[in-house]
Amino acid sequence: MAKISINLKEGKLNKQEDLIIGIDLGTTNSLVAYVKDGDSEAYAIKDKNGTNTLVPSIIHFNEEGKILVGEAAKKQLEYAPARTIYSVKRLMGKSFNDLSKITDLLAYRIIDEDDDSLVKIEIDGKYHSPISLSAEILKYLKLRIEDNLQQEVQKAVITVPAYFNDAQRQATRDAGKLAGLDVLRIVNEPTAAALAYGIGLAQEDERTVVVYDLGGGTFDISILDIKQGIFEVIATNGDTFLGGDDFDRTIIDYWIEKYALDIHEISTNKTKAQSLRLAAEKAKKTLSSQSHFEIKLDGINLELTIETYNSLIKSIVDKTIACCGQAMKDAGLTPKDIDEVIMVGGSTRVPLVRQEVKRYFDKELNLSLNPDEVVALGAAVQASVLAGKQKGVLLLDITPLSLGIETVGGLMDVIISRNSKIPTSLARQYTTSIDGQKNLKISVYQGERDLVQYNRKLGEFILSNIPPMPAGIPKIEVQFLLDADGILVVKAKELRSGKEQEIVIQSQYGISEEEMGKMLLDSIKNAQSDMTIKALLEARNEANNIIVNTERFLKQNNHWLGTENIEQISQFLQALKDVTQKDDKDAINQAITEINDFTAPLAHQAMDKAMAESLGGKGIDEID
Repeated sequence: MAKISINLKEGKLNKQEDLIIGIDLGTTNSLVAYVKDGDSEAYAIKDKNGTNTLVPSIIHFNEEGKILVGEAAKKQLEYAPARTIYSVKRLMGKSFNDLSKITDLLAYRIIDEDDDSLVKIEIDGKYHSPISLSAEILKYLKLRIEDNLQQEVQKAVITVPAYFNDAQRQATRDAGKLAGLDVLRIVNEPTAAALAYGIGLAQEDERTVVVYDLGGGTFDISILDIKQGIFEVIATNGDTFLGGDDFDRTIIDYWIEKYALDIHEISTNKTKAQSLRLAAEKAKKTLSSQSHFEIKLDGINLELTIETYNSLIKSIVDKTIACCGQAMKDAGLTPKDIDEVIMVGGSTRVPLVRQEVKRYFDKELNLSLNPDEVVALGAAVQASVLAGKQKGVLLLDITPLSLGIETVGGLMDVIISRNSKIPTSLARQYTTSIDGQKNLKISVYQGERDLVQYNRKLGEFILSNIPPMPAGIPKIEVQFLLDADGILVVKAKELRSGKEQEIVIQSQYGISEEEMGKMLLDSIKNAQSDMTIKALLEARNEANNIIVNTERFLKQNNHWLGTENIEQISQFLQALKDVTQKDDKDAINQAITEINDFTAPLAHQAMDKAMAESLGGKGIDEID
């Protein structure tokens, strides 16, 4: 497959390869790195003062509408926590239901739609997606390296956790595009860590490597089998809600108990809570190199020794070791089978962590690289491979443009992303949008725009004779199989009935390198407008689903709802219908939130009544 190089500033194809950067888009901190021409070493870019490579993954919206990112945003955590977004990586590709465990831990507001739609964050009546928020961090990183190198940057490799699913990976790609970056590859973080240490770059390199990654909010243990330049994750384990933040919380709990701090005041006063959290974070960092810490907070002298700290966090560290044991068991390996143990993430600086990992694997740990930077450095190494700077490294063939299908509202839903290694096979589940729908048209497209009208149609077919069911009930799996010759087979199957249909689309799809380059250029130039239109269409689709479901709810439950509830719901319903006709996605989302807030308790009552009637002996046909 040809490599496409584009110049956004001049709007044309480049004749030579551009600089490709590596980005670690982290939960707590993010970094950007690159490999210099004529050099094999990767470098993480520091701030303007030349002191710090880390960019806190935090976004703040001030009252004037200005967006702050990084350290400037982090300073606002204490003073304006409800307007300051952190841990946005945890929200990527997630619905509200997926995040029920952590919503109480966040100072900002995640909208509760009580369904499986992707989350939104509301600030001042404007609704932001995790994609647009992540894009702000990526824009900041892009600007940092451009200022440092005095060179425009358009291409990037971005890392994600090995456990990220397709939706989360696609969301990361979309964020990159929105930031003005052509994301050439999404790389697993453990693979990037190994690359940073030079492991797997030589074709004859064969090793089994453990990557122990303890960050601020997540823990991952990955076991890699590396042979002939191929990185295979043979086992993973971990906890997406365990990390350095938990160390902070144990310190906070200890101080609250020891110094009889006012729990009610801390839980209700966001500013005091953040001050205490930041003090705990400082204690954690200090005790990685010293034996004692103290700080004065609100007139109280808070202290912590390394001995007490170790006893507080021992159970948390033990959890990570248990995850290591499970991963080793899943891989069918013993510590003797491991050739290398790589430590990743700032929280691996904690002495007790290093002590326990070394004890478990009975091996000296590889600590020669900065644990905060290692993933970004590895991403930069992968970028240099893609740029052809690493000689003798095998590059697997890739698909040059994204492949997907049309969904409601003319949106493009990508199933196989651009630059995916081939051969590959990926599937995604869909459902119907109309009650009793018997036929479903599957339209296949190629391209990088969010709207199918700007992409290239490859073909379509009809999945027919679907058993008539209410909208949302059928489960339709659409599978894309792309072979090494570029031949695409698209299959659609209704999983309940087994009805199946497929289409075969031939290699290359008759598109030239110049056409591909133009499509890529258009997608990045129009990313902001495409995202705006996409957000509006998604809001309308969601609103239309709520309208249908609410009207059905009224019809089925009007015998007990009462006049006042029916009138109130009808008013919300009409307001939603009216605003859905307009082009203001924030207003639509606000109307959705209002009707959901009002109807959610009533929906629970309806469920309770139905259960009570069922348990009371009524037949299923008798229940309204």
